[in-house]
Parts: sequence; structure tokens; C-alpha cells
Amino acid sequence: MRSISDIYQRCNVVVLEPTDFWEAEKDSKWITAMKEELLMIEKNYTWKLVRRPTNRKVIGVKWVFRTKLNPDGSINKHKARLVVKGYAQIFGVDFSDTFAPVARLDTIRLMLAIVVQKGWKVYQLDVKSAFLNGLLEEEIYVEQPEGFTVKGQEDDVYLLKKALYGLKQAPRAWYNRIDEYLMKLGFKRSLNEATLFIKGDEIHSIFISLYVDDLLVTGSNEELVKKFKEDMKQIFEMTDLGEMAYFLGMEINQKNGEVFIYQKKYIKELLKKFKMDECKSVDTPMCQKEKLSKKDEVEPVDQTFYRSLVGCLMYLTTTRPDILHYVSLLSRFTNCATESHLIAAKRVLRYVKGTLNFGIKFCASQDDTLQGYSGSDWGGSVDDLKSASGYCFLFGSCVFSWCCKKQNILAQSTAEAEFIAANAAVNQALWLKKILVDLNMKQERCTEIFVDNQAAISISSNPVFHGKTKHFNIKLFFLREVQKEGTVSLTYCKSDLQLAEIFTKPLPKSKFEFLREKLGVCSNQSKEEC
Repeated sequence: MRSISDIYQRCNVVVLEPTDFWEAEKDSKWITAMKEELLMIEKNYTWKLVRRPTNRKVIGVKWVFRTKLNPDGSINKHKARLVVKGYAQIFGVDFSDTFAPVARLDTIRLMLAIVVQKGWKVYQLDVKSAFLNGLLEEEIYVEQPEGFTVKGQEDDVYLLKKALYGLKQAPRAWYNRIDEYLMKLGFKRSLNEATLFIKGDEIHSIFISLYVDDLLVTGSNEELVKKFKEDMKQIFEMTDLGEMAYFLGMEINQKNGEVFIYQKKYIKELLKKFKMDECKSVDTPMCQKEKLSKKDEVEPVDQTFYRSLVGCLMYLTTTRPDILHYVSLLSRFTNCATESHLIAAKRVLRYVKGTLNFGIKFCASQDDTLQGYSGSDWGGSVDDLKSASGYCFLFGSCVFSWCCKKQNILAQSTAEAEFIAANAAVNQALWLKKILVDLNMKQERCTEIFVDNQAAISISSNPVFHGKTKHFNIKLFFLREVQKEGTVSLTYCKSDLQLAEIFTKPLPKSKFEFLREKLGVCSNQSKEEC
């Protein structure tokens, strides 16, 4: 039986969205959507109609229309948003602070890993018109929206009491508002992740992760979660989305004590966007012996097209660490892409098509310790011989954090390249340990980071002076210090078991598939046990 998404695609359904009010007023669905938006603004006491000021600038507004889709591609609702033309604002007059934090994906995946270990569930809440709840400190006037001017007061304007979408300070105002309210409810903000809120102790606790207007909620029992939802609904207009199932383009299955995160819908859209939906699949993202260079004398390609493709692939690494190294490599050529680079990028798409149902699986285990793997590819760059660093971290058996990055300095030996990579991994480990402390899950034991280079381990722990290492003494002393404190330790592992190797170099098919499985990347249709 075909899914609704397949039926929509085969019928070539095109969702058209109005570009302005005059197009939208021809369709009753968009008229209803605009009225709902204005009703929400009125309910929030966002503005007040006043005489047009003579000594202040009045900022214009604009209607923006979007069709919201379900995970299967069907239409969820028609959304109209009244947006301020924020580009007309003047710094120091109309706004000052604008930055508002959002949850890091590492933190979200760590939360899911903890949920699996604890046997909890993650729930999702959406705050309706969240930015309309932000309190303003500045005096701001806006024009009346098109099609909804008050009869007899057409020249009057609105004085904003709260934020509207489009205002430069709107994200900051909303964050300050919800942060203040969560504090009143007894939550503590993490000192290391400004969007993570914790309430309770090691036995009974509830965690909140905030991503703009989406709240991910999990706790040790259903009553705590239910009470939190009721508290939120007393102040904000909320939509209870139930168990976390679709978030930032990620599809999440929470079944049988496991969590499976994948991006099947996103991949289908990606293949269609770049006209690769009919391509033949391949078994690996990149040929093992292929070397890409900026000095290719091949015909250059459309740089905008190439950047768009690499950017889309980069977001796919949110749930697909198996392609991270290849996408990181492709991103080095976004200002000089040639035909060979585009072919390599399309090969990743071909691999992704063959693994359409793949994602990352989190399973419970007896062990809830944090451990990491770190590796490098010495002199891997053809252009400047710089090395690549790669690492990943596990909580229990769940791989939830991964990174691949070209090193900033030129390593003079394999040991130095591995040492620099280990330094980056240690920095991440220290941050993750602090997050776990905030979550009442302090790691009592020293966190092990597995490295497959004994020289790098020896240099990092042996206080003997090494003449060949004096040029990176700061990193050297830092690694020695954290190991001396018993916070982190570098531990040797065989190269065959080095998970980070998949983040640093192209691998033969057998090795690639072995490490991919160890990362927990598999098909959601797989019958394999964790």
C-alpha cells in the first residue's frame, strides 16, 4: 500500500502560497488564517491603537503565508504571520540586544540517550505565536496591517506592548519571558546550556530543552510532565503534540524502549530538489582512493547550486554520522567547486538514496558512562597537507555526539595530529560532563577517550620534556592537567576498533559498514536487536 506522501508526489501536487495580502484575500483559507493571527495578537494584548506620533518613526508590517505539512507530506494547516519590517529598525533606538540561544543538537541527542537509559518518554509542546509573548523595553510603533485597518481610524498606528515576528529583538524578548517563567516554576537553568532547564533531584526530575517555540519535555514520571503542561497552559497558548515524533525535520520513533531518529522525508525532498530521485544507489559515500583538490583543472560549476547541495547534506548529518567526513570534505570547496567536486557530492546523494530508511538507533544498556573516541588523518588534505580531526561520544551504548573538522595548524607528525584531535575531544568531554552534572547524572569515574596512537598518549601523560613538542606546549599542559585531575584519560585502542576512523578518511566497504553499525546507524526496518 502506498503512503500518502507517495500519492502526493505521484500526483505532482504543488502547494502555492500567496506573496501578499491581495493574493491571499481571494482564498477563504488564508482569510481565516489571517483572522486567527490577529485574534492571537489581541488575546496577548500585544498592541494598542494610538494616534500617529510626530516625533517617532513608524515601522511597516507585512503578511507572510506558509503551508504547514505533516511528516507524510500532507497539508497540516495554513498559517498567516504578521511580520514587522525589522530591516527599518535603528540600532540603539528601536533595539539593542538581539541574541537568543537555541538548544544544541548534541544536547537534544544526549537527552534522547538519557531517556532510553531511564526508560522515559520525550514529549513535545509548541507555544502558539511564541514571539507575541515577549515583553518590549523600547517604544515601537507599527502600521496597521493591510486589509484590517480600523474604519474611521485609518491613519492611526499600533504601539507595541509585546514583540511581533520580524522585530530584531523578538527572539531575545521571548527567551527572557519563558526563562523568567520557568524560573518561577522552580526550574534551574543549566550553567552550560542556556536552553536546558532542570527541576528535581536524582530520583524525581523533569528536563526541558527549549528550541525557540518548541519545548521538549521528559521526566521520571508522567505526573511531573502532566503538571508542567498544565502550568504552561495557564500563561501561554500551547499545542500539546504528544510524544516527540517530528522535530526540526527529524522523525523520531519511541518504541519498545528504543529511540530511532531519521530523516526519510527530508532525504526524499533533497533527492527531488537536486533531481537525483531516479539515480542509482551506491554502497559507500566516496571512493576510497579518491582525492579532491582545489587545484582541479576541471570545468567549474554553479557555485550557488553546489553550496546549496553541501548545506543540505550538512543538515542530514544531524542523524547520519556515517556521511559526516565526506560532507566535511566537500564543504572545503564551496568557493571553487568544479565538476569533480559536484560528482563527489552527488555520489553522497546516491549513497543516501540507497540508505533512505537509515538513521541512528538508541538502545538501553547496563552501562551509563560517558566515553569517547578520537582520531585523525595525518596530512589528509591534498592542498595544504593539514590533518582532519574526528571524534564521537557515547552515553551507555548510544552514540549521540560527533564531529569532523580540519585542523587549523599543520601537524608535523602522526602523533601531533592525533594529539590535536584528542585535545578537541577532551574539550567536548569536559563540556558534556558539565551538562550531565546539571542533569543530576554526574560521572563519578574518569571519562575515557580512546586513541589508537600510543605516542600521542605517552606525550600527553608523561611529564618528561619533549623537544619535538615544545611548539604546542599549551595543549600539552592542558591535557596533562585534566588527566592528572582524573577528569579525562586517554586510553589506547586498536585501530580496528577506532570508531572515529569513519570521521577522518574514506574507508573500504567492509570497514565502513562495520563502523557504521558500531555507530548505531541502521535501517528502521531492521530486525536486529540492540
